Amino acid sequence: MSKKFRRVAVLKGGWSPEREVSLSSGAAAGKALIEAGYDVVEIDVDRDLATRLVSEKPDAIFNALHGQWGEDGCVQGLMEVMGIPYTHSGVLASSLAMDKQRAKAVFEDANIPSPQGVIVTRKEAAGGQVMKPPYVVKPNAQGSSVGVFIIRDGDNRPPSELTGEKWTLGEEVLVEKFIPGRELTVSVMGDRALCVTEITTALAFYDYEAKYSAGGSKHVLPADVPEEITDRCLDLALRAHQSLGCRGLSRADFRYDPDADGEQIFCLEVNTQPGLTPTSLSPEQAAQLGISFPELCAWMVEDASCQR
Repeated sequence: MSKKFRRVAVLKGGWSPEREVSLSSGAAAGKALIEAGYDVVEIDVDRDLATRLVSEKPDAIFNALHGQWGEDGCVQGLMEVMGIPYTHSGVLASSLAMDKQRAKAVFEDANIPSPQGVIVTRKEAAGGQVMKPPYVVKPNAQGSSVGVFIIRDGDNRPPSELTGEKWTLGEEVLVEKFIPGRELTVSVMGDRALCVTEITTALAFYDYEAKYSAGGSKHVLPADVPEEITDRCLDLALRAHQSLGCRGLSRADFRYDPDADGEQIFCLEVNTQPGLTPTSLSPEQAAQLGISFPELCAWMVEDASCQR
């Protein structure tokens, strides 16, 4: 692959609740980009980022940040102002995808099925049943299943953590109908949906611990589902990517209820900056199609641009 860019700054860490995951993603991406022949500088992001970038003079940014500030359009806006090409989605797509309720509105317009949901304050969610159980309570603008609770039949009310002083995940939460069944995910690389992975876990559900702890989950690739379900997931993932205006790499998460009458596949969300840790899904899917991790990271760098 010919290179438009030579010196790449990998942004990692930051100060969101997903800092540790980002540090792991950034370290893995930095190592892969060195292997691919780039001059790499890794930056543990703080609020002096603009000053650091002026000093380091990168040709392009590999954005390995996760969560607020790094994944919601904020850092993307800074890159636009500074005129430095960056990987993954632009300002608008990043902001839309991070705001789960607004993403749902986009999905509805694009005829992409998504679970019924409503936005309430965290105190309202903690005060009683917002909808008939089972349902899910999650922060409206976080990733990696941080702060997610499943409220099942027989539960009196959501957990008290929602009103605790240690809660730092925003005042608004999304209350969403729980979809039983199986967890599926599809990565999109540019204009190509890669393949379908099924995620299983012995834990209560596929939460932060299951995603990032060794042995916390099992990835079945390709997923053992009917061909029409595979095709449906691939189509919906690409359409979700395009309807939000994403670019680069994204990953769409689905619930598949094989016992449902009518629609069986529901899109939960699109992650505009999928994890690149040793247990991450997108690199596994790329590898399944013969794309090595250094090749994947190099492709993302060469796809970098300033595009809001």
